[in-house]
Amino acid sequence: MNIYPVILSGGAGTRLWPLSRAALPKQLLPLVSDKTMLQETVLRLGGRNGMMAPLIVCGNEHRFLVAEQMREIAVSPLGILLEPVGRNTAPAVAAAAHYLKAIDPQAVMLVLPADHVIKDVDSFYAAIQRAATQVEGGALATFGIVPTAPETGYGYIQSGEPLQADGCFKVAKFVEKPNRETAQGFIDAGNFFWNSGMFLFRADAYTKELAQFQPEMARLSEEAVSKGYRDLDFCRLDEAAFTACPSDSIDYAVMEHTRQAVVAPAAIGWNDVGSWSALVDVLETDSDGNVTRGDVYTDNARNCLVRAEGRIVAAIGVQDLVIVETSDAVLVAHKDHVQRVKQVVDHLKANGRTEHLHHTKVYRPWGSYEGIDMGDRFQVKRIIVNPGGKLSLQMHHHRAEHWVVVSGTARVTCGDKVTLLTENESTYIPIGMSHRLENPGKLPLHLIEVQSGSYLGEDDIVRFEDVYHRG
Repeated sequence: MNIYPVILSGGAGTRLWPLSRAALPKQLLPLVSDKTMLQETVLRLGGRNGMMAPLIVCGNEHRFLVAEQMREIAVSPLGILLEPVGRNTAPAVAAAAHYLKAIDPQAVMLVLPADHVIKDVDSFYAAIQRAATQVEGGALATFGIVPTAPETGYGYIQSGEPLQADGCFKVAKFVEKPNRETAQGFIDAGNFFWNSGMFLFRADAYTKELAQFQPEMARLSEEAVSKGYRDLDFCRLDEAAFTACPSDSIDYAVMEHTRQAVVAPAAIGWNDVGSWSALVDVLETDSDGNVTRGDVYTDNARNCLVRAEGRIVAAIGVQDLVIVETSDAVLVAHKDHVQRVKQVVDHLKANGRTEHLHHTKVYRPWGSYEGIDMGDRFQVKRIIVNPGGKLSLQMHHHRAEHWVVVSGTARVTCGDKVTLLTENESTYIPIGMSHRLENPGKLPLHLIEVQSGSYLGEDDIVRFEDVYHRG
């Protein structure tokens, strides 16, 4: 049996603000190890018997980051499907199913969120093998996590009659997030599992059930694939069809209605890292119960998570706190209240701020830039261009730019003139002049950009030519 991992890499991860942001959500961050959560998800199944190359589903704005992270771990995805808009998991999986059926009519899909932690990979793979027995006959399998506590932040799955001797069960019902007393009752009953949001089924079985319960979603998701097109290394789903598609989760759209649902119990060290307190649960603590990362000093601090991204953070005489420092925001919260971080993000949105959207360091397909300073009519950025990277041929209506090379080699196009600049050399780009910056060398190009003018917004860009096909 060929199993195709389908990695869902959408979502903003707002409960892990200020580290997770719309432009760089938690699945693209190294939260648990030196690899990102997406990379960990892909790598944990690499080399396993029957596992094919992954198919990744992500938003358009994350496509180059996803591609670069796959390149870093030497993985060539089967494809990267780009959602023009977010429509929850049911349409995303449906699009992946239609994509896979065109490649392999017998394809079996292993649907995995990109941002979960699984510590016991061998046990997870064993659960996959048990579920595969049922999937061959057309079942839609979900993985029920064997609960270790009466958690109120997860949905639950009640198991029904056992199926053969493979350890799987019919699904009796899905249950919404319970209160603590109800959750304790589930634990005592012994036949309830946490709903992990991970699935195994044949692509054709899923689309058949979707067509029965959500015919419009089934039709439009198939149309989004059939009218999709290649763009560099990506497959763009048709925007009109996918945007018109109803938005719903797999559970609500299919799993709660189908008679083909089965659950495979899994004791695999699973955590969905849905909050800062959940992250603490999967990281090693010191003798005082603290989890620290970065330039951190603690004195008589107990049971705290302290993460410093750029500056030293000192925590003295405190306990049960989450402290996260980034270049433009600092979070201090009691562990019991970290779910309210989402309210901060809502506040930022309501007030027209941008700290929930992106960090001061912004990633682009050619590299990155970071704001250093800004004031009335000026802005200073640090720019890094990867080897072979090439910015678009562009111009600005309202700003001029000065570029100073710190290290590396820059090929600069300014009007009809092309020049090479090296360390400590500079150039000036007047307002309204077409220009381009490239790195022809083998090492990263570092430079300082000083912008000056009446308007310095990122939308003051007119692109004439772009190798990355951006608008």
